Amino acid sequence: MNTQPAAKLAMAEFEVRTHGRGFVDLGDSLRRALRESGLRDGMALVFTRHTSCSLLISENADPEVRADLERFFARLVPDGDPLFRHDAEGPDDMPAHVRAVLTGVSVSLPVRDGAYALGTWQGVYLWEHRAAPHTRKVSVTLTGC
Repeated sequence: MNTQPAAKLAMAEFEVRTHGRGFVDLGDSLRRALRESGLRDGMALVFTRHTSCSLLISENADPEVRADLERFFARLVPDGDPLFRHDAEGPDDMPAHVRAVLTGVSVSLPVRDGAYALGTWQGVYLWEHRAAPHTRKVSVTLTGC
């Protein structure tokens, strides 16, 4: 006799409007997706279908951490670098792609007791790498019980 609860799958999608390069906290949208799923324990895969923004888990208490990340990447992958030939959408085009490849377009989050089991100082962010505002889509796939 199997006493384990039946596994369930839930999916959600939401849009994120950015103001250009920088971070957008996804916490409220992710909590809403989890609450609507009814999931108590399991995993969430958060994914964005874009090649010039990324998702990451980062420090959520001191905004200087995110500002330092932006300054570091501005030095590492500067806009208009003559190394890049792909500039169809401007000098930030290829640098945005490189930033997204280096940081990733998905994160996995554990779910425990109906909440994301993040550390005390962790938040989930969409990091817009383009200079202009964009509307990004984020999908969440939740599995568990």
